Amino acid sequence: MFRRNSWSFLGILILPTVLVGCGQTAFHVELVPTDRQLEETRIQSDAGLFVFDKITIIDVDGQLFNRQKGGWLRRGENPVSLFIEKLDKVAADRSVKAVILRLNSPGGTVAASDIMYHHLQKFRQQTGKPVIACVLGIGCSGAYYIACGCDGIIAQPSSVVGNIGTIFQTFSVAGTMEKIGVKAVTIKSGELKDMASPLHDLNEEERKVLEGIIEHHSEQFFEVVRNGRKKIDERKMTELSDGRVFTAEQALEQGLIDKIGYLDDGINWAKEMAGVKKSRVVIYSRPSSYMPNAYGVASANADGIGPLVNLELPEWLNSDGAQFLYLWLPAVK
Repeated sequence: MFRRNSWSFLGILILPTVLVGCGQTAFHVELVPTDRQLEETRIQSDAGLFVFDKITIIDVDGQLFNRQKGGWLRRGENPVSLFIEKLDKVAADRSVKAVILRLNSPGGTVAASDIMYHHLQKFRQQTGKPVIACVLGIGCSGAYYIACGCDGIIAQPSSVVGNIGTIFQTFSVAGTMEKIGVKAVTIKSGELKDMASPLHDLNEEERKVLEGIIEHHSEQFFEVVRNGRKKIDERKMTELSDGRVFTAEQALEQGLIDKIGYLDDGINWAKEMAGVKKSRVVIYSRPSSYMPNAYGVASANADGIGPLVNLELPEWLNSDGAQFLYLWLPAVK
């Protein structure tokens, strides 16, 4: 005879089948080790019996926020923490001779992008290992900010690059509240304490303060580009500061990238920089992840049960409040 808990467990098993309808369905039950330290997986290797040198691929994909990703019935990773963890693992392995940052990201928050850039710079200074940024789709805003901290940038022909600058977005429901007869009452210690609150329209003084912060963060972005892309002179820098995106070909003409090519080209370039003739290409992931080849993604999606019904907001909206962003919003899902 089933106990109440047994019936509850049976209901959990049946629910996904009901939700997905009559299509092909399967349950994937997997034993996951309690030790969640990163594991190394070899995804390709040059021919030969004694190939010890390694090239490591580190993914910078999706939106970059300094918090744990995930959603309903799905556990995720903090992309900033995971990035630093992978850099630390590379730094501790003398066999790794170079790193590929595989970029496919519209960017994220100013803070997350800057933390990742800072640790990348620290990694390069401490290890001397060359780092190549390889843009496979989107390398915009915060992702491009990080790419500027690399020894070189290569982008595949179908990529878009750029979107240099900062954005801040909020909204106002004051008009709607007025129509339905609701009035916000705020008691504050200073005139700007509730600056950019959605409960009132943005006034001129608030706008000036926010524009000043945007200008500061944008100048920080421009300085990172100046330091990383010596080919771009000050006149060009002014032209690029309008936040536009570029095709790979346009980006090459503007000096935003060094080469146009694919991931294999990036790997060969990294080997050349490191002075390596033969190497193994490796990637790091949690024990439950699976990467079939060099284009496999060690993503948070493989780190728990996937969403049965997707009720998530976009990452840039699903937050604790308005944020300053190095983010290309049209590329946000």
